Amino acid sequence: MTALIVMGVSGSGKTSVAKALSDRLGWSYAEGDDMHPAANVENMHAGHPLDDADRWPWLRRIGDYLDEEARSGAGCIVTCSALKRSYRDLLCGGRAQVRFVYLEGSRAVIAERLADRTGHFMPAALLDSQLADLEPLRPDEPGRAFDIAPGSPAVVEAVLSWLPAA
Repeated sequence: MTALIVMGVSGSGKTSVAKALSDRLGWSYAEGDDMHPAANVENMHAGHPLDDADRWPWLRRIGDYLDEEARSGAGCIVTCSALKRSYRDLLCGGRAQVRFVYLEGSRAVIAERLADRTGHFMPAALLDSQLADLEPLRPDEPGRAFDIAPGSPAVVEAVLSWLPAA
């Protein structure tokens, strides 16, 4: 069983890529944003960046989801910004099945995508705070970075090609 965490800053395409992978692989899918406590959503909607204390309960909820899915024996996909190494360490802790799909892109590409997005609680104004917190995936972490510039369909194909080796 593999658990994919599709990670990156807001606007990098996590939801689009994760949904497409779920459809192609037949794995369960969960939107990490839906696991945020209400206070986190309110803070972000008001334009206040989250701090580590805000994020730990959310990350533990995602970890609980990964554990539940592991017990079922099926593959799963969850979106989560997973901006810092310490967050990814928590998500990997005792979970050998976890692999990260890091969606990386330039600030310009992500800002353009955020400007075109509607109906999301995360305002584009918080992009810089997310980029400041971002610690890109390191070579010793279980996962791989994928450039978002070619668009979600190309990213999905690249992830599918990588998965058997992962």
